[in-house]
Amino acid sequence: MTITLLMAACSSGGPSAFGDRPLGGGLFGGGVKKDAVYAPGLDPRGEAVDGLEVGHRLMEAGQHELALEAFTRAAGKRGLTAEVLVALGSANLALGRLNQSEKLLRRSVKEEPDWPEGWNNLGVVLIERGKTAEAAEMFRRAYALDDGQSDSIRDNLRLALAKQENSLYGVELEQEYKLVRRGRGSFLIRPTSG
Repeated sequence: MTITLLMAACSSGGPSAFGDRPLGGGLFGGGVKKDAVYAPGLDPRGEAVDGLEVGHRLMEAGQHELALEAFTRAAGKRGLTAEVLVALGSANLALGRLNQSEKLLRRSVKEEPDWPEGWNNLGVVLIERGKTAEAAEMFRRAYALDDGQSDSIRDNLRLALAKQENSLYGVELEQEYKLVRRGRGSFLIRPTSG
């Protein structure tokens, strides 16, 4: 029986004797069956997809650890620009790494103080850390720089002010805050339920 299988593998038909493997040429195949499925080849002239875009898509899909890796690769190519710092800070926030996130976002607003997304995302981190008054100030700056154009920033400011007001009366509010990114799209940060 073993001799028959070995002989079939060595036959002129090659691996085609075993079903729908590629035709001809031994184990690795020389020919291709008409209906065979195979991975596409690489295009050496093709361009790699931007790491920031990949990271943003992963954030939207809830794959925060993979997004952080993509943003880190983007930092290696682009350097630590304000946009990369905001992306890294947002991914760290989504992973619950508040200290790292705050440091990155504070650095981003120093690099680009006129960018509302950086101020907004820093406000979200500060809310998560319980620094409601400072967070409200960050949202005010973001809202002013944005000229009130972003619904996400406006909502974050409104929620932070309500939380700040209610904290004066001892009422705890669970709020949902939104991270925003340059271009289209935003990310929602929801409080974890214990």
